[in-house]
Amino acid sequence: MSEMAFDVELDVRKLSCPLPILRGKKALSPMTSGQVLKVIATDKEAPKDFQVFCRQTGNELLSSEEKGDEFIFYIRRR
Repeated sequence: MSEMAFDVELDVRKLSCPLPILRGKKALSPMTSGQVLKVIATDKEAPKDFQVFCRQTGNELLSSEEKGDEFIFYIRRR
């Protein structure tokens, strides 16, 4: 998949649950509606965690992909 356009990039590699979600929440907070956050994570639970996080917060998980030992998420701010 080619890289999607994004407004803010968040690198949470080497951090484990719940830190990637907490940092993601903090990064989304100042963003305006419609902006896109790119998250790069290595935590094996991250794909499930970000799905649940987006469902609970109303933000849109545009894309979730695995590249080697990394997970890349694109989340649109609600």
